[in-house]
Amino acid sequence: MRAVKEICAVRMMAKTIKYLLIVTWLSACGQPTPAPPPAEQPKVVETVQKPLRLGAERTEVYLPLVQGKSVGIVANQTSVVGKTHLVDTLLGLGINVKSVFAPEHGFRGNASAGAKISDSKDPKTGLPIVSLYGSNYKPEPEMLEGLDVVIFDIQDVGTRFYTYISTMSYMMEACAENGIEMLVLDRPNPNGHYVDGPVLKKGLSSFVGLHEVPVVHGMTVGEYAKMVNGEGWLKNNVNCNLTVVEMENYSRKKPYELPIAPSPNLPNQTAIYLYPSLCFFEGTEVSEGRGTDKPFQQFGYPKMPNGNTKFTPKSIDGVANYPKLENKKCNGIDLSDIPLDSLRNKGQLNLEWLISTYQDYPEKDKFFKADFFDKLAGSSELRKQIISGKSAKEIRETWQTELIQFKMMRKKYLYYK
Repeated sequence: MRAVKEICAVRMMAKTIKYLLIVTWLSACGQPTPAPPPAEQPKVVETVQKPLRLGAERTEVYLPLVQGKSVGIVANQTSVVGKTHLVDTLLGLGINVKSVFAPEHGFRGNASAGAKISDSKDPKTGLPIVSLYGSNYKPEPEMLEGLDVVIFDIQDVGTRFYTYISTMSYMMEACAENGIEMLVLDRPNPNGHYVDGPVLKKGLSSFVGLHEVPVVHGMTVGEYAKMVNGEGWLKNNVNCNLTVVEMENYSRKKPYELPIAPSPNLPNQTAIYLYPSLCFFEGTEVSEGRGTDKPFQQFGYPKMPNGNTKFTPKSIDGVANYPKLENKKCNGIDLSDIPLDSLRNKGQLNLEWLISTYQDYPEKDKFFKADFFDKLAGSSELRKQIISGKSAKEIRETWQTELIQFKMMRKKYLYYK
């Protein structure tokens, strides 16, 4: 726009000079002076926003890669092409789908967090469903027998402790070890507009954090898969024969509201934005809202002072089995009315909620479930910093060097600049 204005200014100057020359000549001849030329306005160029195309929607790219092959699919309820499930789409196109691998919450997304998933059969298609959240997080060789390629297509929310990226990493590892190709159909990251939080330390790898990345990594699943491969993070440094089907017209700066809830306890966009901050309460004696109508949108405990809401966690089939503080009336803080733009524009984790709740907790020695909290945080440092009385600002400063290093590494793997 600045260049357009500069061009207009030059043109206007030329017209003005021409006008002055004409006025001077006419004045010398005794002729009347003409009106000055009108100011030239810059032309407004209208840009058309091209529609987002998900990796799963780009069948023209990946169908040639799976035709004539035996295919396994890692999928859940978010794995749709338009309004049709990816499995049904591929079967309808004549692709030889042999099996489905189900992550946490199951193939249809109706299992509670942490609930073990059993192998079963899909009643609609008759396909065998192999659980990757039961006795095995990583598929055994016999589970992959006869497959030529595995497709991963699951909507993630961009945090290290959301387990779908751990499932993807384990599947990449298994495919690499068994000579099987893997396709990742890329989807947006609703928390992809920022990077924040402590980086996981070596020795604290778990299913809620496999790799040395921050709590909020700012990458799509496709970018993350590329990084896992490129950094040699798979066991024994094996390398997966990986293809990422990129999205078209995706920008991590543009808000993306998920059309399908990615899991039972993230039912809406507010919960998805709050999840990176409130998930730390999972490693404490404070309820994060599981077992209520506002999971990850409120938090509290029975003796919490100065709350603005009350709630009682209950077991809800498929959402929360035996939630923390079940059947106990809690005082709490309700965050569900915070505008989405405000949550998104924050662009960082909120530590104040966690710190102030710890400071008010009557039995501080019982506040943390140390082992699990440290797995969520990626080290014991955050827990120790809160106990020692450090402020949110002081804690955040201790992250910065590793965050800068991560961002530099991350640049190599970004598809969407």
